[in-house]
Amino acid sequence: MKRAPVTTHILDLVTGRPASGVSVALFFEGEQIAQSETNDDGRIASWNSEFRLERGSYRLEFDVGPWFRSLGRETFYEEIQIAFLVNNVEEHFHVPLLLSPHGYSTYRGS
Repeated sequence: MKRAPVTTHILDLVTGRPASGVSVALFFEGEQIAQSETNDDGRIASWNSEFRLERGSYRLEFDVGPWFRSLGRETFYEEIQIAFLVNNVEEHFHVPLLLSPHGYSTYRGS
């Protein structure tokens, strides 16, 4: 299977385990272009639609509120949005989310 041009994964920093079953949407210039749910390894293995990268503004939206509630855990965050720019469409963009109920961090991965 060919790797999608934008990938992500979520790690629960409290438990040190992947966050599976989190709904994630991908937007380009404000329009949703793909959606998926993290797998057992907390990764988006594939999106519900194929897309080609274009130069411009992208945003990942992680619907974390339902995931926390499904585990019986409280959270400050209902949704987390990460916006990033694509200037070189030949590159791969991996955008991980390190998550806890009261904070999060992200970085450009490989």
